[in-house]
Amino acid sequence: MRAAVAEVTERIRERSASSRRAYLERVARLAARPRGSDRLGCANVAHAFAALPGPDKLRVVAERAPHLAVVTAYNDMLSAHQPYESFPAVLRDEARRCGATLQVAGGVPAMCDGVTQGTPGMELSLFSRDTIAMATAVALSHDVFDGALLLGVCDKIVPGLLIGALHFGHLPCVFVPAGPMSSGLANSEKAKVRELHAQGLVGREQLLEAESAAYHGPGTCTFYGTANSNQMLLEAMGLHVPGAAFVHPHAALREALTREAVRTLLGITAHAGAQRFTPIGRLVDERCIVNAMVALLATGGSTNHLIHWVAVARSAGILIDWTDFADLSAAVPLLARVYPNGSADVNEFQAAGGPGFVLRELAEAGCLHTDVATVDARGPRAYTTVPALLDGALHWSSLPPQSGDETIVRPAARPFSATGGLKLLTGNLGRSVIKTSAVPDDRHVVEAPAVVFDSQEAMLAAFKAGSLERDCVVVVRFQGPAANGMPELHKLTPPLAVLQGKGWRVALVTDGRMSGASGKVPAAIHVSPEAVAGGPLARVRDGDRIRLDAVAGTLDALVGDAEWQARAPAPIAPAQAEANGHGLGRELFAGMRRNVTGAEQGACTWL
Repeated sequence: MRAAVAEVTERIRERSASSRRAYLERVARLAARPRGSDRLGCANVAHAFAALPGPDKLRVVAERAPHLAVVTAYNDMLSAHQPYESFPAVLRDEARRCGATLQVAGGVPAMCDGVTQGTPGMELSLFSRDTIAMATAVALSHDVFDGALLLGVCDKIVPGLLIGALHFGHLPCVFVPAGPMSSGLANSEKAKVRELHAQGLVGREQLLEAESAAYHGPGTCTFYGTANSNQMLLEAMGLHVPGAAFVHPHAALREALTREAVRTLLGITAHAGAQRFTPIGRLVDERCIVNAMVALLATGGSTNHLIHWVAVARSAGILIDWTDFADLSAAVPLLARVYPNGSADVNEFQAAGGPGFVLRELAEAGCLHTDVATVDARGPRAYTTVPALLDGALHWSSLPPQSGDETIVRPAARPFSATGGLKLLTGNLGRSVIKTSAVPDDRHVVEAPAVVFDSQEAMLAAFKAGSLERDCVVVVRFQGPAANGMPELHKLTPPLAVLQGKGWRVALVTDGRMSGASGKVPAAIHVSPEAVAGGPLARVRDGDRIRLDAVAGTLDALVGDAEWQARAPAPIAPAQAEANGHGLGRELFAGMRRNVTGAEQGACTWL
């Protein structure tokens, strides 16, 4: 194993020793209890199984068959989740075939960030993760289950389901993906139309035509954003049926993999015996978390996971921070280029070798822990193979030794870069991160005067007015978790790309998020502590020279120390604070805004 990977893992293990030990003790106590239908009172059991058909009641109560929960994020607002409508029937049928019973224990909310971008609804997005975790807990709180199947794909949904499941760490769990939509308009073409629209060169009709050609059917959006990064990380953690991530929703293989999820879960329940009993709380250890971090960095995945996986790890008693990510990034090669870090979409990524190829190369390069448990009995090596249907049966085979397309995925011996696509930035503006994998090398260092905005709407208005036609560092503050829920600021990407395309040296600095769609403009994001808490961005003034240096890993306002320390942090405007907290349900999340931790602490509302 590469020394840096081993060192970071050991550092995490030592830092987490006390909290992890306490967590595992709780898992062991809960796992040691009698099964649910034997433990609960008769009225409780009768309520739990009242709606089951008679044969299923007999099977679960009298025959003591395994009883499985389904927690689903189905709705038909999200294209990625629309296919889940038919999954419970398939899962229930397979469970019966295997002599088990199954109930949909509950549903969790699932919102589409693509719909809410640039709207007040986006201010609920980050907090929806913890809402999903709580809804998962509500579903599993009936406490009659021997294992759980978790149905979710998109941005906050997978982390939320995983956080919720880890708070029921005594249960074996398997995630069941639904797959990406077929390829539509190329992501690069979509981005060009967006930039033309930002300049007023094409109208709304042409923009809508392009967007509708890109997002056109059931399945996950095909760019490598947070949703598809989720699937890569779950493969690396061994929480999927191997190779399930990027199979189309309506392929015959998809149903076979969905049915296999039931058999896989049954194979790790207590009914399978002590040797295979694998509750999720034991499976997700510090090595498993590091494997997820490595997979994220090696593929240039979503920066959202620098928040989400901190929260996921904490749910299992494991403590990680951005320094851990940065140190791994310095040692992990970049093996994939998928839009926005390249031109390929996830279907092309899958065809070129996909997660299996990347994980195989990382394992052979000593970047992954291969001595860990997975939901599949074959262990981590199973996730370096590719599934197919052979005479109607599932079969996994080894991938070819070479990449299917070296413009998309490369072997570890010839990476796109010797390091991952992430840098930690520190300086007098705080701690932040930058995704460098899509940023041109000549833009890794930008020094220019600051133009300060307290909202993305103000920045967009300035762009439309032509007042940003110059070298500048755009500072958009009061966008952190406590201020307004830390919305993604994707609406800023097209205008900033236009300015950069005109030859201006521009960068973005914000305590908000840009996530998996972070693109070619350098962006120091997640700046912590956030401005509303008196963080350094609240001291920046128009005209201050800002230096963003992704080579040295620094982010500074070039202001004399005495003057900098003497400045009082600017407060958030009362009108903006009022607007942030009201309308479209935002009042209901006031408690979360008050209690949320900082971005580097996972933006957790439950600590």
